[in-house]
Amino acid sequence: MENQRKVRHGRGLTRRGLLATSVALVAVSTLGAGVAVAAEPVKVAGIYTVPVEQQWVSRIHKAAETAQARGDIDYAFTENVSNTDYARVMREYAEKGYQLIIGEIFGAEQEAREVAADYPDIAFLLGSSFKEDPALANLAVFDNYIQDAAYLSGIIAGAMTKTGNIGMVGGFPIPEVNRLMNAFMAGAHEMNPEITFQVSFIGSWFDPPKAKETAFAMIEQGADVLYAERFGVSDAAQERNVLAIGNVIDTQADYPETVVASAIWHFEPTLDHAIAEVKAGTFKAADYGVYSFMAEGGSSLAPLGTFEGKVPEAALALVAEREAAIRAGTFSVEINDEEPKSS
Repeated sequence: MENQRKVRHGRGLTRRGLLATSVALVAVSTLGAGVAVAAEPVKVAGIYTVPVEQQWVSRIHKAAETAQARGDIDYAFTENVSNTDYARVMREYAEKGYQLIIGEIFGAEQEAREVAADYPDIAFLLGSSFKEDPALANLAVFDNYIQDAAYLSGIIAGAMTKTGNIGMVGGFPIPEVNRLMNAFMAGAHEMNPEITFQVSFIGSWFDPPKAKETAFAMIEQGADVLYAERFGVSDAAQERNVLAIGNVIDTQADYPETVVASAIWHFEPTLDHAIAEVKAGTFKAADYGVYSFMAEGGSSLAPLGTFEGKVPEAALALVAEREAAIRAGTFSVEINDEEPKSS
């Protein structure tokens, strides 16, 4: 059964506030691609197909709340929007005068781009597996290119496995997932080229029970480290006393004896650049993926926390060496969007 769609408003966003903002925007002008410039906080709407607690979307939501706390934006969002309903919700926000609409359109690419074309004065920054279209000047795309951090977490995983067997549970084999898995696998092979991988996709972005059962099966097949691309995997690892590597968010506080390290996505550089472009009237079709790179502050390796002193020194030395080179631009992690396979 579909989740009931929920609409929430960010702090300070009331009907009275919306009216006040509308009055304040009489000085708005239009430049370049027709995206509005505003001296007042930018009105931003988030549209999400899953709950904002889901790890990937939570990073977008967190960045928007941070920008609102600074006074840069007024933020409202709708969660649990089905792909078939996505275009309609986009139109609703566009008609209400929101200046920047953010979200993810992996399952509604064509419909979402048609909506953007109908509102050339509104900026759209949307997660997508496809690139920007120069003919659609007001739609920019992004994706979480956190392969740098995923690679470093793979080095740690490669040093921690005793069986040489690592399980990997993903949502769907789309580019944004594939590139992280492939980078993780490359990092693990840096420590031990003989490591084997079990790879499975559960066909859902948010189905913790299914992810957990998939992880259990991998543990039964000898995996002693799990790559937790989805919620539910770390629960299985914790119950069976094996280790896990987190993705996008740091969950070690919830699994202190299980999650060794995590590749963290920071959406703030992506969103902050878009806000600046909207305010300057220079927002245009572009690929914002670069702002997820480690060198841009878009990703990082979470602190080891409870695993301080438990990760082999050789692995930590290699992580430090590679991270310094990544930030300096002298080492690049391969971006491989091909679907990863089990060994």
